[in-house]
Amino acid sequence: MSTRRGFIASSLAAAATLNSSMAFGSSIVLEEEVDYMDSQSRGDKAEDPRITRARLSGPEQVTKDATVAILGHDGTMTVLSKGTNDWVCVPGDENKIGQPPMCMNPMGMKWMMDAMQGKARPTNTEPGTIYMLCGATQRSNTDPSDMTSRAIPIGPHWMVTWPFDAAATGLPTTVRDKGAWVMFAGTPYSYLHVCGSPWEGNEYHEGDKAVWTMNYVSPAHS
Repeated sequence: MSTRRGFIASSLAAAATLNSSMAFGSSIVLEEEVDYMDSQSRGDKAEDPRITRARLSGPEQVTKDATVAILGHDGTMTVLSKGTNDWVCVPGDENKIGQPPMCMNPMGMKWMMDAMQGKARPTNTEPGTIYMLCGATQRSNTDPSDMTSRAIPIGPHWMVTWPFDAAATGLPTTVRDKGAWVMFAGTPYSYLHVCGSPWEGNEYHEGDKAVWTMNYVSPAHS
């Protein structure tokens, strides 16, 4: 990729607009990237592959109007494309473990930023939502601070960032490609991990003939 011209601070008006529409907390520092590439300094940013990748991480209903940004571990949010709703999508880096493309609502983003900054526990006061419909790689299913273990492949999924008790709910704690499980069980960062897209399966309407597709088999282990 060609050398970028760099970054400049966003205008006060842009920052005010984003801050008023997205409750991310004062630790987020907004910046705006000047140009995607020098050769496209006056071109359409929609062609930026990072924006395309970020918008593929969640449902179109939220990603089409979301802000696309790069998140820094220091709390910096570098805006690539300003949105009009309160969702933020990030492109991630497919060449780095644990940096998948994702799309987050405000509480989901607060949870993610707390995790990225190594806080002892998340500070979101309500359940958040994070989509990772492009899949992901991750170092650990049990320790959110693990930065050395070999990568675990994880399929398309979405997350409810709120502490779930696996034992109390009967949910498993192992990585799988269907169903749901509690990731980081027993830690302050435990959350509900739901495999696939929310729109999979049959859709039913009043008066439809039922098509029963579920078969329950008692699991041999969690």
